[in-house]
Amino acid sequence: MKTIRVTGKGNLKVHPDMMVITIDLKGLYPDYDETLKHSSEDIELLKDVLSGFDFERKDLKTLSFDVDPEYESYEEHRGNQKQYKRRLVGYKFTHRLKVEFLSDNDRLGKILYALANCSVKPELRISYTVRDRETAKNELLAKAITDAKEKAAILTKAAGITLGTIQSIDYSWGEINFEVYPMRKYMECVDYDMAPTLGSKSYAMDIEPDDIEIADTVTVIWDIE
Repeated sequence: MKTIRVTGKGNLKVHPDMMVITIDLKGLYPDYDETLKHSSEDIELLKDVLSGFDFERKDLKTLSFDVDPEYESYEEHRGNQKQYKRRLVGYKFTHRLKVEFLSDNDRLGKILYALANCSVKPELRISYTVRDRETAKNELLAKAITDAKEKAAILTKAAGITLGTIQSIDYSWGEINFEVYPMRKYMECVDYDMAPTLGSKSYAMDIEPDDIEIADTVTVIWDIE
């Protein structure tokens, strides 16, 4: 049986409707146990802050957590000889977390103000994503299949052959990035160049993210006659 293989491509623009605040906590302490203790305390402080904005404590999700030894270099002199050595100064933790919520610039401004004025002093990054990702993925696949059918119809008509039944459909199952970063760099709370809204504990935020462009492919094999 002769076959024809056609790859269809789907393209879709989706408007983001979710805000994501990615939070980096860092600290350096002499002892490993002390490092873990301070890391846990910082997380609890963050949860305390966020609980004031209708978040549950479980809404703060961990993306990664690392504790690494930190060394410093120094010189040691023995007579006329100089040797470079290094010594352990402590343990550094890096805890990356995120919290998501429906897009709301007013709520975002209040959260950022609270984080900027809390004792933890995290680094932050703001991004946007899509809440209903499955619907977007399904629409994208439908577009890819339609594109494959149209291409197959054109090819078989031009070749004077008849398109038969579908033998297989191969989908890449690749990861689709549903996140966009209007403010790409991480920001330290103490360095925000934003003025609080007059008379309120909030930053005036006016961010309108662009649509997220996503694409995927599907390969379909048909019998031809």
